[in-house]
Amino acid sequence: MALHHASCVEFDGKGILIFGPSGSGKSDLALRLIDAGGKLVSDDYVNVICEDGIFTAYPAPNIEGLIEVRGVGLLPIDYLKSTRLHLALELRQYEEIERLPLGKTFKQDDGQIPLFHFDGFSVSAIAKIRLILKL
Repeated sequence: MALHHASCVEFDGKGILIFGPSGSGKSDLALRLIDAGGKLVSDDYVNVICEDGIFTAYPAPNIEGLIEVRGVGLLPIDYLKSTRLHLALELRQYEEIERLPLGKTFKQDDGQIPLFHFDGFSVSAIAKIRLILKL
């Protein structure tokens, strides 16, 4: 099991791991995904296990069921105890994102899933995620 500085949401039945430095919008994107019908798994830190090439994400125990809302604080929220990961997003500034990137992957142990550099503050972020999950 590896602990990652990331947030995780299940959206349209698929787990999404959201990486990024502090202040990059991990919690903000997670909150918008939840508002669009997703479920929180963990905010800010996520435990990830890879067995037989399949990734499963779990909440970090000390922050289970909490999400940070900047300017408000840590708030309790319904959450899932685990989800199978299908996608990883690495949050970046819009200017840092390639228009037509080559395929990138998030790797751990014997598994890999698609990884995209992503502008989490984009107005079209949720629509883009829906399209990516259909790939």
